[in-house]
Amino acid sequence: MKAKSINGNAPSAIQAALQQSMADGFLPTLAIVFISVKQDRKAVCDILSNEGIDIFGATSCGEFTNGHQSDGETSILLLEVSRAYYSIIIEEVENADVERAASLLAEKALQQFKKPTFLLTCTGVYGEGRYFDGDTLVKTLVEKLGDDCIFFGGMAGDDWNIKNSYVFSHQKDSGNGIAALVFDAANISLHGMAIHGWKPLGITRKVTKSAGNKIYSIDGKPAVDMYLKYLGMSEKNGDEHFDIFKDLSVHFPFIAKRQNGETIIKSPRSIEKESGALIMDIEMEEGSEFHFTTPPDFEISEEIISEATALKHSMESKPDALLIFSCAGRPPVLGPLTTLENEGLANVWQLPMAGFYTYGEFGRTKNGKQHFHSAMCCWVALKEK
Repeated sequence: MKAKSINGNAPSAIQAALQQSMADGFLPTLAIVFISVKQDRKAVCDILSNEGIDIFGATSCGEFTNGHQSDGETSILLLEVSRAYYSIIIEEVENADVERAASLLAEKALQQFKKPTFLLTCTGVYGEGRYFDGDTLVKTLVEKLGDDCIFFGGMAGDDWNIKNSYVFSHQKDSGNGIAALVFDAANISLHGMAIHGWKPLGITRKVTKSAGNKIYSIDGKPAVDMYLKYLGMSEKNGDEHFDIFKDLSVHFPFIAKRQNGETIIKSPRSIEKESGALIMDIEMEEGSEFHFTTPPDFEISEEIISEATALKHSMESKPDALLIFSCAGRPPVLGPLTTLENEGLANVWQLPMAGFYTYGEFGRTKNGKQHFHSAMCCWVALKEK
């Protein structure tokens, strides 16, 4: 596998960058595209398709390549790899039935390859602001493909508009779907990790009343009142202009524990006015314990680089390309530290890199299982065996 990354702020810039990348005889067969909803993605797809390049893509909330961070542009990882080693699948989600669409995708992946491994994306938001159920997506894929099936990726963004994001290929564009770039694990391997960096704050809390992704009470007290009071924002309760997700939980999500001891970030997305419940991005069962949090500091960049270095040294040979899926909530909280994360990973691996800021991440924490995540920096190195 050969790889190069390109970027551009318009289709014409992508056309020029693509031609320059191919000037030395490089002949990409596949493009992994991260593109702002502000850009003309049909024009970009046409440019790539006219060169016979297959496309796996998602709209973004900011995008980046080696040495270049952008907002509202396009970043692309170009791969010259045998078409026998991969397949692109897009499944529409009908009637909000994520489980059915994920099951169909898993079935098709197994029809393509005996042992699939893949990159995963989906529409992070659809239908003018409805959030995609990433937790059900991952649980269904794990159920159908097994715990040992490895996949990484991120939910498509829409530049923080929270209205509609898109996933696409050279043949299809979906505003409510799941897309997978499925590799034959016998020939292509994925090696990566997901890290968040948020730290527990204060004592352990308990969800005392919940249903699905709604939390009604924490430690026996109304959930919204408890959350806002603890963070000194009680005056925002009932304020119609207050967006609990953008204004608060992006900075101060919850850290919960899974049964196997792994930690997971879970974030309140909105408040249900009628009941006063916190509506979460990931379900929190009644009786589950968690902590309020404090954001990461400079040490998170060092941790990410250290873990990437350790993984690199454990591999027998150098991978071919790098992808980064970083939560869209990280730049507002961490500022320039996100650039240090991305560039630090690129410097460790010394590989062509592309990535984007997402509305949710798919991957594994260190020694962890496959999960849907929030607030993560998730990265994966691709290698042809």
